[in-house]
Amino acid sequence: MVFWIASAVVSAVAYLLGSTPTGYLAGKLLKGTDIREHGSKSTGATNVLRTLGKWPALAVLVVDVLKGVAAVVFARWFYPWCYTISSAEPPSAPSLLALLPWAICLAGLAVLLGHGRSIWLNFTGGKSAATGLGVLLAMSWPVGVGAAVTFAASLALFRIVSLSSMLAALTAVTLICGLEQPLPYRLLVIAGSLYVIVRHRANIQRLLARTEPRLGHSSPRPNAGSQIS
Repeated sequence: MVFWIASAVVSAVAYLLGSTPTGYLAGKLLKGTDIREHGSKSTGATNVLRTLGKWPALAVLVVDVLKGVAAVVFARWFYPWCYTISSAEPPSAPSLLALLPWAICLAGLAVLLGHGRSIWLNFTGGKSAATGLGVLLAMSWPVGVGAAVTFAASLALFRIVSLSSMLAALTAVTLICGLEQPLPYRLLVIAGSLYVIVRHRANIQRLLARTEPRLGHSSPRPNAGSQIS
């Protein structure tokens, strides 16, 4: 019972963390505008870059990454803490170690869902790549670093954010499956990467049509574009 109560709280907190509309708030605070009415109409850091400039985009990127980190850190702290204050008999150390990854998995999924489907923005949002990177870094830093390196290398080579985000997601799946990681972590990374790729389905169509804009160039049509969060 304690596990399910703790999991429900962790999932709710993680979803609300992810739902914090960083890009939208940046547009309102800096220019008094709804960023969803400009560029790709998304709240991601790339659309912030196109609409507000590089420094606001960097700030949005960092905060979106930290949202993913915070969700995992909270799950790691809150779940054991629930057992220490409950009247139930605390689980053994091996049992706790076995259950904790599942709680972290739920937190990771919830923060990704919150970022992509924010309750404050009528369930719209970004594509969750930056928040997903934060989850990876907090959950398994070698996987997170590998995904970040892939993203940076691909962006430097192709200058296409959407392609770089998807390649980073695929790299994360490869690394998490190749390293010694708990099963919940593997399931989370696979599910999260699929979610990120599905959120980029419009970008995939433009990539195949060779109309996807490169970083620093305008979108070929009003609803085009990609984002890193």
